[in-house]
Amino acid sequence: MTQLNQEKCVACRRDSPLVTDEEVAELHPQVADWDLLEEDSMQRLKRTFTFPNFADALSFSTSVGEAAEEEGHHPRIVTEWGRVTVTWWTHKIRGLHRNDFIMAAKTDRLYG
Repeated sequence: MTQLNQEKCVACRRDSPLVTDEEVAELHPQVADWDLLEEDSMQRLKRTFTFPNFADALSFSTSVGEAAEEEGHHPRIVTEWGRVTVTWWTHKIRGLHRNDFIMAAKTDRLYG
């Protein structure tokens, strides 16, 4: 279990800072299975999880949604037959915040 798994998200405001390159270098190895990408001029974390069927994929999507609601931090979740793609970024600041790394770690834990 990573240190990030044990953290709670903090309320993010529009003036909250994006993670620095140094913070990304520290945090990304803790969620190494996540791709760090840029989409619509914003950095994001993205990972696709695989499942043997749609029911398991849907169940995982629901679990991620419940965790997101509990933390007040919400991803893009795309559910398809046999896979779920989760993308984390902070909408208010148009990029990555520490919360996104925390939630990526929590998503990994839900996957098991």
